[in-house]
Amino acid sequence: MTAYAAVVLAGGAARRMGGRDKPAVPVHGRPMRDRVLAAVADAVPRVLVGPGGSLPPDVLVTREEPAGGGPVAATAAGLALLHPDTAVVALLAADLPLLSRPAVGVLLDALATRAGPGAPDGVCLLDDGGRRQPLCGVWRVPPLRAALDRLAARRAEGTGLAGASMRELLAELSVHELSWSAAGPPPWFDCDTDSDVRRAEEWTR
Repeated sequence: MTAYAAVVLAGGAARRMGGRDKPAVPVHGRPMRDRVLAAVADAVPRVLVGPGGSLPPDVLVTREEPAGGGPVAATAAGLALLHPDTAVVALLAADLPLLSRPAVGVLLDALATRAGPGAPDGVCLLDDGGRRQPLCGVWRVPPLRAALDRLAARRAEGTGLAGASMRELLAELSVHELSWSAAGPPPWFDCDTDSDVRRAEEWTR
């Protein structure tokens, strides 16, 4: 499977990092956001949901409604820019500085080999504690759109998807969980604190 889109979520508040623009924080001299976008350089299109900045010209930029409305609202905003016929999307947090194209390829292959009746709606990595990392995964777009619609319909009138959690969204989907066993740094490693950034720096030396 090679044809896929990518939606990178970059709109979090980063409270544990003093409210900084976390995706712009550099790891080994390169913003985390740019590292994630490079890992999906062959995706068409690439969509960044969050503040823009200096980005490659092919990257589309949008914001969730309202800004800061959370990852589910951001997912919906990113999908809104995809062509209706888009079949697969990589849904990624912008704070995954160790993500690589080979790791994305493992996810895409895992989804492609699970087809037909009973096939999962998506594949995401598990971290070293066995926890799902839904923002390090690939998803079939039609069921993902349908899950967003169902979730929005269940929520209180007027709230839309703002504040909805990824756990609520995943409850609407069938998910194949994949443990990372390859050599090298774990692609699911996200940076929520300055100490996480320092650890990622050590891995990228």
